[in-house]
Amino acid sequence: MIETTLTSEQKPPINLNDLIGARQRALSQGVSVIQALEDSGSYTPDELTQQLGQLMHMPVLEMKTIHTLTPAFDVLPFAEAISHECALFRRDQNYVLAVSNPFSNKLRAWAEERFDRAVEWHLVHPGDLTAFFAQQEKTMRAMDQVLHSTELDKIQSGIEDLSLKSINEGTSQVVRLVHSTLYDAHKSQASDIHLEMTVGALSIKYRIDGVLSSIGVIQGADLAEQVISRIKVMSELDIAERRVPQDGRFKISIQGREIDFRVSIMPSIFGEDAVLRILDRQALSDHIEGLTLNQLGFNAAAIASIRRLSSEPYGMLLVTGPTGSGKTTSLYAAISEVNKGSDKIITIEDPIEYQLPGVLQIPVNEKKGLTFARGLRSILRHDPDKIMVGEIRDAETAQIAIQAALTGHLVFTTVHANNVFDVIGRFSHMGVDPYSFVSALNGIAAQRLVRLLCPHCSVDEQPSEELIAGSGIPADTVNQYHFRSSKGCGQCRGSGYRGRNAIAEILILNDEIRELIVAQEPIRRIKEAARNNGTRFLREAALEMVKQGLTSLEEANRVTIVA
Repeated sequence: MIETTLTSEQKPPINLNDLIGARQRALSQGVSVIQALEDSGSYTPDELTQQLGQLMHMPVLEMKTIHTLTPAFDVLPFAEAISHECALFRRDQNYVLAVSNPFSNKLRAWAEERFDRAVEWHLVHPGDLTAFFAQQEKTMRAMDQVLHSTELDKIQSGIEDLSLKSINEGTSQVVRLVHSTLYDAHKSQASDIHLEMTVGALSIKYRIDGVLSSIGVIQGADLAEQVISRIKVMSELDIAERRVPQDGRFKISIQGREIDFRVSIMPSIFGEDAVLRILDRQALSDHIEGLTLNQLGFNAAAIASIRRLSSEPYGMLLVTGPTGSGKTTSLYAAISEVNKGSDKIITIEDPIEYQLPGVLQIPVNEKKGLTFARGLRSILRHDPDKIMVGEIRDAETAQIAIQAALTGHLVFTTVHANNVFDVIGRFSHMGVDPYSFVSALNGIAAQRLVRLLCPHCSVDEQPSEELIAGSGIPADTVNQYHFRSSKGCGQCRGSGYRGRNAIAEILILNDEIRELIVAQEPIRRIKEAARNNGTRFLREAALEMVKQGLTSLEEANRVTIVA
C-alpha cells in the first residue's frame, strides 16, 4: 500500500481525539472503531492494533501468538465466541480473552456476567480474529472426516429413526454417536448411562430398572476419548483436565421435549469414565400429577403408616435408602396427597426433579452460596407449614431441620442409610443431641425398589434347595411361597423383569423407642421394641413379594440382606 511508505516511527501516534472521531464515524457508518481508523489513517493493521493497545493500556495478541495458545472452547463454546466476536484462550494457569472491539459496553457487561473467573483482556485485530475462527472451523470439519460411520454399528440403537434436532442438522460422527446413545437410553427408560473406558475401547451400559445392562462397545481409544470429550463440552467442563473428578449438567431436546442430564466424570487407569443421570422433567411432572402412594407399589400397611406420618401437624418424616431407591418420589407422593391448598409448602432440593403445582420449590446453588442449611434458614422466615429438605448431608442442616420440626413445622426429608436403625447412628455421628432428635422425629421409612417379573415370560419354577437354604427360608415354610422366574422376552428386553415396586420398613416412634434411643441402648433392643410396635423389615417385605409370585427369590436376595 502507498500509505505505508513511511516507517512506523515517522507516522504520528494515534491520540484521544483521533479515537473519539473514529468512534463517532464507526457509530454513523455501522463499522468497528478499528475499521474506521483504518479507513482514515495510514497505518497497517498490525501498526494500528499496536497503537490502540498502547493508547488503551491493553496487551496485543498477534496472529503468531494466537497460534501458540490453546482455545478454551469448553469454557466459551465456538458458536458463542463467534456471536460475541471474542475468543477465550488458556495460557499456563490463566485465561486470555481476545477481543476485537474493546469499546463495546455490551461486550464488557456480558463478559462480567459470563465468566466466574478472572480473564485477561487482550486486543486483537478483527481480521486476525476472523481468520482464527475460519481455521478452527476447518479443523473441526476435518476431524469429522476422521471418524468412520462403521464404528457406530457396534452400538445397539435405532439411529435411522432418531428425531434429535442436532442429528438431523448434519453433525459429526462423534456427535451423532453421543446423541444416539442419549436418545436410545431415554427411549429404553434408563435412569443412567455408564460410559466405561477399557483397554482401547469404550463400553456403554444403561441402568434399567436399577440394573446395569451392557449395550455395546466402541473400539478405538481415540474415538472413545472423543466421546468423553464431547460429553465434557456439552457439560461445559474442562476437556484438558483428566486427573480429577468433574461434575456438570446439560440439556438436550429429544422429540420436542427437554431432557436434563447430570454428568459425573471420573478418572480411571484407562482414561476417564462418565456416568449420566437422565431426568425427564416433563414426564416426571406428568407422572407426579395425581401421584399417590398406591401407585408406588407399597403394601397396604406401609401406605397407611406413611399417610399417618405425613398427616401429622408437626414433626419430621425421614425417608432413607441408597441412591436411586425412590426416596424423592415417595416424598412427593406423600406431599401431593396432603397438599390441599390450605398449607404453605416449601421445598429445597438439589436438583428439583419434579415440579409440584402450588408448591414453592427452591434449587440449591452451592456456587452462589445457597446451601441446604442457608436455604432452610431463609425458608423458616417465609412462614411455611410444611417443609421438604431434599437431603440432610451435614450437621448444620440436620440441626436446623430438627429445630424446624420442634417449632411447629412438618418436615419431610431424606438421609442416606441402609435401614431405619442406621439412621439413628447417622445423626449421632453428626453430633445431633439424641433427645432433640427423638423429640422431633415422628417416624422413619427405609425403602428399596424391587423388580417385577415380566408378565409375558414368567413361569412357575422351583428354586434349588441350596438357594432356598441360602435365602434363610425355613424348610417348613417353603410351601407358602409361589416361586416364579422368567427367561426373558422382547417385552422385557431379555431381562425377565418389567417395572418395579417399592417396599418399605417403617419405624413409628413411641415413648418406649424414644427412651431406648436416648439411653443409647443396643440396636437389638430397639429392633425388638420396633417389631412389637408393628415394624416389618425390608427382608420380610421382599419375601412377601416372592410369596405372591410378583418377583423372584434371586431378586429379593439382590435387594435385601439375608438375615
